[in-house]
Amino acid sequence: MQQQNPNQTQTQTQSRNQNRTVLINGGGIAGPVLAYWLHRHGLRPTVVERADGPRPGGQAVDIRGVALDVVERMGLLEAARKGRTRMRGMSVLDAEGREIDRSTEFTYSSGRLDSDDIELLREDLVRMVYEHTRGVVEYRFGDGVATLDEDADGVHVGFTHGPPRTFDLVVGADGLHSAVRRLAFGPEPAYAHHLGSCLSVFSAGNFLGLDRRQVWLRDGDAGFGIMPVRDDTELRVAFGFGTGPDEYDFRDGEALRAAVVDRLAALKWEGARLAEAARTAPDFYCDAMAQIRMDHWTRGRVALLGDAGYCPSPLSGQGTSLALVGAYVLADSLAREPYDHRAAHRRYEQRMRPFVALNQALATENEGGPAAEESVTRAKNAIRLDG
Repeated sequence: MQQQNPNQTQTQTQSRNQNRTVLINGGGIAGPVLAYWLHRHGLRPTVVERADGPRPGGQAVDIRGVALDVVERMGLLEAARKGRTRMRGMSVLDAEGREIDRSTEFTYSSGRLDSDDIELLREDLVRMVYEHTRGVVEYRFGDGVATLDEDADGVHVGFTHGPPRTFDLVVGADGLHSAVRRLAFGPEPAYAHHLGSCLSVFSAGNFLGLDRRQVWLRDGDAGFGIMPVRDDTELRVAFGFGTGPDEYDFRDGEALRAAVVDRLAALKWEGARLAEAARTAPDFYCDAMAQIRMDHWTRGRVALLGDAGYCPSPLSGQGTSLALVGAYVLADSLAREPYDHRAAHRRYEQRMRPFVALNQALATENEGGPAAEESVTRAKNAIRLDG
């Protein structure tokens, strides 16, 4: 029997899919990566994002294990390697600022420095994926999903600003506080599991004079990791502190900023300068350390991707890798079942659930510290892209 040409198979798949439209709510990492692969498979993705453009700011993120294969298949591996943070090590300080430990072999944020895994700034990865897809994907910035109404013809979507449209499928790639999840699955409290702390991230000038070395400090139930970026001209500060699940309204940005400024000011070492940096930072961010745990990530024609469906929390270090792999697997599942979204969604869930479970477990394996290196190695490689 004559073997079919792989390029011919891909062309046939694209032809079957070419009229299928998919709305993706969320223009961070997961959404645009999904849009890339959907376009490759012949579907017609539209990405909607609340912000006016690709969002700047954010902490350093990691691309690990199987997620590196996704980036390589997108043709972005070399660019990601060039953009990596390239730390030389870290110092661990006590509450008074005295060094109590140091390493030139690993850091808490990225793991071993000689690993093939890549740590880079979130905003750099966002920009990289956006530039790679903007020519073939429809982006609508400054808008978001307001209503979803599904029937046999598709999902009728109402937007906060633009006119309504109908799509064959809708994907929520809109983060921890997903609007698509709320509309299709119900209120957030049913799925969000608070991990007892908050994380704030913001940038500052390099007033500590750090030279490609991170600084980590813990003072009571608060602590931070600081890394120099942009050729040591900037700092990225990741500040965490203990909270109850209902202590703050995470929709009130100014109240959150005031709380972070107060908590930083109370630190014994560099508290005043860090508090002032948080008070004036243009890219200030704060949110709960939480996981999203759901029995199903799909309902009808709607699917959830990345943090919207299975946020592992920054404590796992695997949020970006889950987003990248999830986007690839969801697109592949939809391409394999072009006329049966229920079968495609079942395949997506069956393939991703063991991988998600192992990676979410990293966040709670070692309270107050990173998961064991062997646990991370097992989790980051616990799926095959071509399964």
